[in-house]
Amino acid sequence: MTANEAPEDSHRVDRADRADDGFHVFDTTLRDGAQREGINLTVADKLTIARHLDDFGVGFIEGGWPGANPRDTEFFARAQQEISFRNAQLVAFGATRRPGGSAATDPQVKALLASGAPVITLVAKSHDRHVELALRTTLDENLEMVRDTVSHLREQGRRVFVDCEHFFDGYRANPEYAKAVVRAASDSGADVVILCDTNGGMLPAQIQAVVATVLADTGARLGIHAQDDTGCAVANTLAAVDAGATHVQCTANGYGERVGNANLFPVVAALELKYGMKVLPEGALAEMTRISHAIAEVVNLTPSTHQPYVGVSAFAHKAGLHASAIKVDPDLYQHIDPGLVGNRIRMLVSDMAGRASIELKGKELGVELGDDRELVGRVVARVKERELQGYTYEAADASFELLLRAEAEGRARKYFRVESWRAIVEDRPDGTHANEATVKLWAKGERIVATAEGNGPVNALDRALRVGLERIYPQLAKLELVDYKVRILEGRHGTDSTTRVLITTTDGAGEWATVGVATNIIGASWGARWPSWNWSTTRSASWRAATVRTPRPGS
Repeated sequence: MTANEAPEDSHRVDRADRADDGFHVFDTTLRDGAQREGINLTVADKLTIARHLDDFGVGFIEGGWPGANPRDTEFFARAQQEISFRNAQLVAFGATRRPGGSAATDPQVKALLASGAPVITLVAKSHDRHVELALRTTLDENLEMVRDTVSHLREQGRRVFVDCEHFFDGYRANPEYAKAVVRAASDSGADVVILCDTNGGMLPAQIQAVVATVLADTGARLGIHAQDDTGCAVANTLAAVDAGATHVQCTANGYGERVGNANLFPVVAALELKYGMKVLPEGALAEMTRISHAIAEVVNLTPSTHQPYVGVSAFAHKAGLHASAIKVDPDLYQHIDPGLVGNRIRMLVSDMAGRASIELKGKELGVELGDDRELVGRVVARVKERELQGYTYEAADASFELLLRAEAEGRARKYFRVESWRAIVEDRPDGTHANEATVKLWAKGERIVATAEGNGPVNALDRALRVGLERIYPQLAKLELVDYKVRILEGRHGTDSTTRVLITTTDGAGEWATVGVATNIIGASWGARWPSWNWSTTRSASWRAATVRTPRPGS
């Protein structure tokens, strides 16, 4: 029998049956992605992520290993009841039967069937040394384990995918045996045989050559599962597609063991936008940034700001040369329109900024500078001067807008004026600390003196400011500090170094950031906090949502 001839086994799936699912996007965030250090998903977390992935439009969601642990078993039971999948099929993961046994009586194979998942992925050994040392069985018995398990699951009406673990290392050591495992799986009825770069050590040219050879020699439908240990998982996945693979296994945001897996989002974006393949439902690609951030929120990891396509810096421009070109045509320094993936262009203001950067940023913030070159020049000079002092406006749009409007209007726009403030920290004999702050300010012609206690000097100052202003500006009661970052500048000066504080505030509708710089952390915190309150009075929530607001992950 040649490699392309179908065996007499009745469980072989004819290629004609696959015509309506010619390309698979297979997500394994809930299994392989969950193996990342620092991720510990509850059943509720897994259900939430599964809904996000289904909304995104992946074809298959691998939910875990039912029977291997109670959490995965519960997930499959609840998913069947609680999620009506619109785009994806749920996949259960497990292994081939044990050596010397029968798939029909194997407990873990039974658990796979009991999960109710319509699709089952089996992991099979394809590296001869792993067969002999890890499974402690013969090469022939391993092939029989593959045939028996795939055939049994097919007889039970399940669709079967087979992951050939350590395939590329196994192929290097014994190519004929690695291909024999592929044939055993495909000839027994596996819809797809996935070649796994389990150790993540391959490079794109190697992947492409091996996949092309295995496809030609076996005739099996092939998929790719790439780990990112060389930083090439996405490139390796696309190289496999170039060689004929029609099934890609990925994880959201590249989560996975060690350094991670092929990242679902750049893989899908490349397939849709670079290869011209339609692998998602209509309109789903524009939800990609939102989905990425929502999943990051669930796993409790900060979204990577520099992740391709979906990172907040993916379309951020800092250099003046870039800004000048983008002012003429955004495509000159962007490989795609950010809106295609639900992201947006951002202009960063720094000491590298030129006139074009300021003009574009002003337009983004709703401040038209027109052709006033003198005004733009003053703003550029002011930014450079302030950055020399330690300020940074890249992530502090609200502070930059206050600076911009002050220059444009000839005065700083203030809704209250601070006369003075002080914070006291008392070290008590019992080892506790008392924190008290007093703020003296003027608002609407009234002098206000407010005092408050807090769980730290900065918190006490914040509370004192609230006590003083909320009566006059009741909308300030909704404000909440959601992020607080401290950076010590020029650290060689030790305790007298300059301190920079970046504060992010929300009113429930949007977020904005302000920056403060001083020779001490309390002064820098105050320098960032009161402008945040001042800025919040200048804009309605609807205006902010349309311009300055930075979306929170998952919002």
